[in-house]
Amino acid sequence: MEINDNKLENNTEKKETFKEKRDNDNIVFIGSKPVMNYVTSILMQFTNENNSDVIIKARGKFISKAVDVAEVSRKRFMKNQNILIKDIKIDTEEYEKEGRKINVSTIDIVLIK
Repeated sequence: MEINDNKLENNTEKKETFKEKRDNDNIVFIGSKPVMNYVTSILMQFTNENNSDVIIKARGKFISKAVDVAEVSRKRFMKNQNILIKDIKIDTEEYEKEGRKINVSTIDIVLIK
């Protein structure tokens, strides 16, 4: 009986994870890949997924790349589709690493169609 309960719990966790992933389909996290990879992802979100908005998220040293991705997407690849910046949110996240508190800046750029 315990095995079935564990399987049920695992299925529930998988469904919740899938739902969370589906809810976050319009978010693009910026990292160390080239700018054009992220621009392509944004283009796909607007065209293939029919999303009306896309959120670009970045932390720390990748914030400048997030701004580049937003501007390249808007001005070069989707200039005829009237993509606008709806909102820009900046914040600081605090976390502990090796017993020290570290602050990391974050940015969320919301693009709308």
